[in-house]
Amino acid sequence: MNNEAIQTIVEEVMSRLSAGTEKKNSVPLAVSARHCHVSQADLEALFGKGYTLTKKADLSQPGQFAANETITIAGPRASLEKVRILGPARHMTQVEVSRTDSIKLGVKPPLRESGDIIGSAPITLVGPKGSLYKKEGLIIAQTHIHMTPEDAKGFGVENGEYVEIKVGGERPVTFGKVLVRVSSRYKLEMHVDTDEANASLLAGNQAGKLVKIEGIS
Repeated sequence: MNNEAIQTIVEEVMSRLSAGTEKKNSVPLAVSARHCHVSQADLEALFGKGYTLTKKADLSQPGQFAANETITIAGPRASLEKVRILGPARHMTQVEVSRTDSIKLGVKPPLRESGDIIGSAPITLVGPKGSLYKKEGLIIAQTHIHMTPEDAKGFGVENGEYVEIKVGGERPVTFGKVLVRVSSRYKLEMHVDTDEANASLLAGNQAGKLVKIEGIS
């Protein structure tokens, strides 16, 4: 076998190894538009006693769904209609919006991990059967990745760790300080809001490359 043939084989092997590494470090991306999670008590206050959510479509995360039900959220400056409720009902009510949404509403929600609503911004919820003023519950969601324990082991990361996600395309970007959330109930997927998606020109079925950040946890 001559040197040229050997070089060709080496290049092919290296190319396959590189492709395998890229795939191993790949995280699918999904855009999370404004939405809300509601407690059963608040759902009944908005839609009537004994009301239960009805499924419009399953979401990528197991057991989660987009409900047919929508509400209006109102701030000091304006309101946003047809904000989708995600099911099933939770133990607390939380509304997630983008920074652009918050400017329109006239509120200043903090950047928070989902579920961390203590001291967050107030918001008014309006349904077909009533309205509620919540003293807290409005946030801008921290960019995050859902993954299983097996995924975390493969990436070499832990729950609560921060990583970077590099995304190619027309406007290549790097998302910094992306929170890793690990649970056996999750499916591998990174969530960005509409502002982040629009700024980076994200397209459907796109993925990013996970890069560990040394010294940040």
